Amino acid sequence: MLKFRHRKTSKGAKAALTGAFALLAAGLIAGFSPLSPAPDEVETVSENRPAQSDQWLTGYWHNFDNGSTVMRLSEIPGEYNLVAVAFADNHPSLDGGITFNLASGELGGYTDQQFRDDIAAIQAQGRKVIISVGGEVGHVDVTNATQARNFADTTYALMREYGFDGVDIDLEHGINAQYMSSALRDLKGMAGSDLIIAMAPQTIDFQSPDREYYKLASNISDILTIVNMQYYNSGSMLGCDGQVYHQGTSDFVAALACIQLEMGLSPSQVGLGLPAVQSAAGGGYMAPSEVVRALDCLEAGTNCGSFSPSTPYGPIGGVMTWSVNWDATSGYAFANTISTRLGTGPGNGGDPGDPGDCTAPTWSSGAVYHGGDVVSHNGSEYRAQWWTQGEEPGTTGEWGVWRLVGSC
Repeated sequence: MLKFRHRKTSKGAKAALTGAFALLAAGLIAGFSPLSPAPDEVETVSENRPAQSDQWLTGYWHNFDNGSTVMRLSEIPGEYNLVAVAFADNHPSLDGGITFNLASGELGGYTDQQFRDDIAAIQAQGRKVIISVGGEVGHVDVTNATQARNFADTTYALMREYGFDGVDIDLEHGINAQYMSSALRDLKGMAGSDLIIAMAPQTIDFQSPDREYYKLASNISDILTIVNMQYYNSGSMLGCDGQVYHQGTSDFVAALACIQLEMGLSPSQVGLGLPAVQSAAGGGYMAPSEVVRALDCLEAGTNCGSFSPSTPYGPIGGVMTWSVNWDATSGYAFANTISTRLGTGPGNGGDPGDPGDCTAPTWSSGAVYHGGDVVSHNGSEYRAQWWTQGEEPGTTGEWGVWRLVGSC
C-alpha cells in the first residue's frame, strides 16, 4: 500500500494556484462582513505547567519518516490532548473507503500491537487520538452515495479496530460537501455522541461561502468538533473585514479566524493551525509568541495589531500544529508555550513579545528569504515582510523588510 510521506510544504504550482484564488476571492468575499531516542533523551511534560482543560492542543503524528523526528505515540508530550495520526490510506477495494497501515519499517520497528497499546495509554490519560484523512498528497474521493457510505463504514471499522476517537478531514485536493456531510452523519450515527470530527482546511477554503469546506462546516456544525485552519503555505488572503493580510503574522491568523467565528460556528469549534518550526512548512511560520498574540486578540481583544475584532469572542477551540514530530526538533517549544497560554488564559502567559529561546534559523547574508520567513540574529527573532537577500535584520528601520518578533 502507498505510504503517504506528507510534509505540508508548498509547491510551485500550488502556490501559483493559491495566489490566483486569492485574487478571485477579492470579489467573492465582499458580500460578508531517526529511531526513537533512549528514555533519558525523551522530552517529558512539566508537572508544574498548567494544562489546558477546555481547549484542544492538536498535534499531528507522522506515520512515516520525512527527516524530522521519528517517534512513537508513547513519546508525545502530555500537552497534546488531541493527537491526529497522519495519515489513513485509500482502501484497496472499497471506493471512497479508508484503511490504515503502520509504517513499522520507517518507525524503527514500531509494532502494530505497540501502536494499539500506545493509543489506549494516551486515552487512559484523558487525551484523544483520531485518524487523519488526506494530507498534501492524499486523495480520498467521497463524491457519491456509495463512496460516502464506504467512507463512513471503513472509518468506523478503524475506530473499532484501533480505538480511534474520531476522524480528521484533511483533504487538500477538494471535497464534496454534500456527500462528505452524509458520510460524517452516518459515522456519527454509528459512533455515537463522543465522536470527534475535526477538519484542517486551507485558508482559501473559507474565502467565500460557496467553497466546499465552508459549506461542509455549515452543514455539520451541530456535530462538528473543531476546524483547525492551516494558516501556512497560504500566501496573502482576505480577512473577515475584506482587507488583505499576509501569512506569518498574528493579524493574518486573527482576521481569517474571524471568518469562521462570524459564519455561525461556535468559538469552541475554531482552532488555529500553525507549523511548529520553520522547517515544517514552506511559509507562514510564526514564533509561538505570535500565536499567543493571535489568541489574545481573538479571545480578549488584547495584543492586537492592525486587526481587532469588534467584540472579543472568549475562549476558542484551541491550537493545532504540524506537527508533534517537527515540534520535537525544537525541544517542544511550540507545545510548551501554547499549552501554558491555553492553561492560563489571555494576558497571563508572560510577555507575548518575548519568544523565549531563539528557535529560528540564524540569518545568513547569502540566503534568499521570502515574506513570512523568520530568522534569529543578534539575540532576536525577525520576520521578513517580503523577498530579501543581504539586508541585515535590525538595520533596516521600522519600515524595512525585517520586522522584529522579539528578543530571545
